Amino acid sequence: MRGDAAQARQQPGRQPSGRPQPGRQQPGRQQPARQPAARKTEPARKTEPARKTEPARKTEPARKTEPARKTEPARRTGAARTGEPARKPAPRRGAGKPVPGNPTRTGASAKARQLAPRNPAARKPVGRKPVSRKPAPRKPVRKAARTLTRSALGPAVRTARTQARRRPGGRGPGGPGGPRRPLLGPPRAGEPDTRLRWVAAAVVLVFVVFAGRLVQLQAFDADELSAEALQNRSTTRSLPAHRGDIVDTNGSVLATTMERRNITVDQTLVPEYQAKAKVPEDEKGVIGASRALADVLDLPVKDVAQRLAGNKRFNYVTKDVEPTVWRDVSALKIPGIFSEQASRRNYPAGTVAANVLGYMNTEGAAAGIEKSQDSLLSGTDGTVTYERGSGGQQIATGLTTQTDPVDGKDVQLTIDRDLQWKAQDALAATVKEFDAASATLVAMNKKGEILALAEAPTYNANTPNKADPDNLGNRALTQVFEPGSTSKVITAAAAIEEGVVKPSSRITVPGLLDRGAAGVIRDSEAHGTEKLTFAGVLAKSSNIGTVKVGEKMSSQTMYDYLTKFGLGSKTGVGLAESAGILGTPDEWDGRTRLNVMFGQGLSVTALQSADVFATIANDGVRVQPKLVKAVTGADGKLEPEPEGKKTRVVSARTARQVRLMMESVVGEGGTASNLKIPGYRIAGKTGTAQAYDDECGCYSGYTASFVGMAPADDPELVVAVFVQQPKKAHYGGTVAGPVFQQIMSYGLTSLGIEPTGTKKPDVALEWS
Repeated sequence: MRGDAAQARQQPGRQPSGRPQPGRQQPGRQQPARQPAARKTEPARKTEPARKTEPARKTEPARKTEPARKTEPARRTGAARTGEPARKPAPRRGAGKPVPGNPTRTGASAKARQLAPRNPAARKPVGRKPVSRKPAPRKPVRKAARTLTRSALGPAVRTARTQARRRPGGRGPGGPGGPRRPLLGPPRAGEPDTRLRWVAAAVVLVFVVFAGRLVQLQAFDADELSAEALQNRSTTRSLPAHRGDIVDTNGSVLATTMERRNITVDQTLVPEYQAKAKVPEDEKGVIGASRALADVLDLPVKDVAQRLAGNKRFNYVTKDVEPTVWRDVSALKIPGIFSEQASRRNYPAGTVAANVLGYMNTEGAAAGIEKSQDSLLSGTDGTVTYERGSGGQQIATGLTTQTDPVDGKDVQLTIDRDLQWKAQDALAATVKEFDAASATLVAMNKKGEILALAEAPTYNANTPNKADPDNLGNRALTQVFEPGSTSKVITAAAAIEEGVVKPSSRITVPGLLDRGAAGVIRDSEAHGTEKLTFAGVLAKSSNIGTVKVGEKMSSQTMYDYLTKFGLGSKTGVGLAESAGILGTPDEWDGRTRLNVMFGQGLSVTALQSADVFATIANDGVRVQPKLVKAVTGADGKLEPEPEGKKTRVVSARTARQVRLMMESVVGEGGTASNLKIPGYRIAGKTGTAQAYDDECGCYSGYTASFVGMAPADDPELVVAVFVQQPKKAHYGGTVAGPVFQQIMSYGLTSLGIEPTGTKKPDVALEWS
């Protein structure tokens, strides 16, 4: 309907744009020449086939799908508003007459065209060129019309429409030309004003999103983001706890921690060194800083320059320097040179008790007391968290949080530093004198406290990296060997305790003892038949006499006494140690049953062997050995550690009788008669055992030993000496005895142990 009204609405003196104009060639259509006969109306109708068969106008999709034209009621004709059929326009005046301005067309012809049936779908809106078969010429017109913005022409168009409707005789509503068609037509989807609305909506949406995000950041996430920002510019540094000291039984420091500094560099700042100073160029920047630092650190200039040059924000120049050195470095005021707190474990006595103390390496405590007591010594490190600037420097006004470290506790050992040093010195001399592989010494009191745990060779705990790996352990706790004759004390105590013999019991000792499948038992030196008391058997260290007494006890009884004295199990001293080797009676063959009676067929450590004699010294009560005497408490004072476990092994009477028998060893007729100490009663036992070699699976070499105590009637000190693989001699009394005598004499004096003043009773060693 709107298409019909638009075609009927034409202005006076203007040709409809949808019709051909005289004298103008239409694009895409061949115009026939106008003839005079064309003034007749009938032929004009007959010669208009293009209006009936113009497919381009009928199939133009743009004309059929213009919803904006159908839904704009304000621009419809009156008939369209009321629902009445479209009113045909009144005939124009002067029909059949020539149309003014177009002599080739008559009024009748124009009237005929107005009265001809019109196809709204084939009509083109006013102001647009007719659709040709070729769409190319029509595009520029449409494009030009569409480029006019409605916002720019809107007011003018509306004014023109209003005037046209009000003008009498015009082409507005009621005029001869019918309703006026809009110049630009109704708005369509995708036109500029619609796009502007979409753009405006998008802008508003963006602003809404940004505003919402801003509210979220400022109102809801402010605390979280602030904490995240603080975390990004904060750094945490460890505050090392001071490691506790290790001191000896008298409080002398054996191990301590010394303050040290690690010097670091920010390489990007070093070039600023004396950059503006009036000094030679070789005294500026990296070169000048390297020379200045090298003099203070006593390092090659080339090495220092390599560590200062570059773009690293953090690099080490050197580590582990004394605080005084750092003060000298700081005085140079070299940009980018900093320090970090460090520490170094120091052992003032060097090699003294190194095998007991252990050592520290880059991974922490590596051995000895340092490792076993690490949880007490190390303490708890603290932390400091602070804000830093872009250059890594601490912001003075920034937030700083610090957790103070908890220093480690001091550990006091039972070791006597002076006695330990004396023992190590004596062992080193013995190893050298007899060309031995190694030597160990254990000194302890009857309460189980270890006063010295020495060995040779040893190492310096300050430089463990320079030591022979074989010397880094503790041989007194980990090296096992057959004890030999020192183990006869266990057989003697068991036999007396079981009532098998007495010290004065008479025993006939042949030169050989043949036990059939078990083999032949011999003494260390060949002899004829001897008549010895049991005290004489122990004094002369007779294997044959010991076996003849031991055979009177069952294998299980012998095994029970061996285990009661601590053989075959760890002592529990608190350091890495071996349990030794002790088979069960079921595992013993005939020969092993006899061998264990005089110290073969089983293996012990130096501490286990010394512990046996400490049990005899303590009247038959075994006390678990210990090295840690006290630990610093919360009040900073040393709190004694509890005493070790106590176990009754033999009676006090038996222990006294065994001690009396051992006094004969260092007396006239004994195997160590030259080991007397003036003023003191000494009890002890020599040992000379074949050493078992794991490599060949055979016996090779000897273990020379001597274990004794003093004063014999009321022992206070036990000393055990073991020398492995001596080449220039091998008897215990000759190789190990002198070391015992030297250390026992020193110990009695230094510890203030006075002689008892009693006289040794006479004990018969032979009978006739």
